[in-house]
Amino acid sequence: MKRIAVFASGGGTDFQSVIDANEREKFCDIALLVASKRGIGAIERAQKHGIRAEVFAKADYPDVEELYSVLARLLDGLKIDYIVLAGWLKIIPESFIKRYEDRIINIHPSLIPAFCGGGFYGLKVHSAVLEYGAKISGCTVHFVNEVPDGGVIIAQRAVEVAEDDTPENLQARILKEEHVLLPYCVKKLCEGKIKKNGRKVVISE
Repeated sequence: MKRIAVFASGGGTDFQSVIDANEREKFCDIALLVASKRGIGAIERAQKHGIRAEVFAKADYPDVEELYSVLARLLDGLKIDYIVLAGWLKIIPESFIKRYEDRIINIHPSLIPAFCGGGFYGLKVHSAVLEYGAKISGCTVHFVNEVPDGGVIIAQRAVEVAEDDTPENLQARILKEEHVLLPYCVKKLCEGKIKKNGRKVVISE
């Protein structure tokens, strides 16, 4: 069974969606939560479910390369197969991405390639969607490469934008779809049912 590490920087609701799906139908071993700071909700969720949690805070590792070098040694020691970014807000250096090429996935709260890249995270994404007047938004799970939100798309789910939407209620509706899409993609990845060929991905049943 594949072993995964989940990286989170906040409350951890996407992390929880993977935990819940995995408890219903065991498809992976969630071996580690990596938190970007102390005191976040994701750590509480890990503790509640008996998942090891480690904090890699900027204050402890001012040099980003050192942080990810130490983190890589931990991941390799735990024999982690895949890394799942679930609200991870830290910059990831290219050296780390290359080390785990095609083994890191991320969920982003828009339909990539729209409203993504540097500066697009959290409510900023949904505010930009509304300001632009987009009629459809959603969420995307993608492989991670050296370009922010530029990796190969694995799967997407669309959400209609209502005329009276606020960033907060659009975020809430998209989050519900994230909680379906992310566990689905983690499951398929761990089952070896995601095949990448260039920019195209085929998911088998």
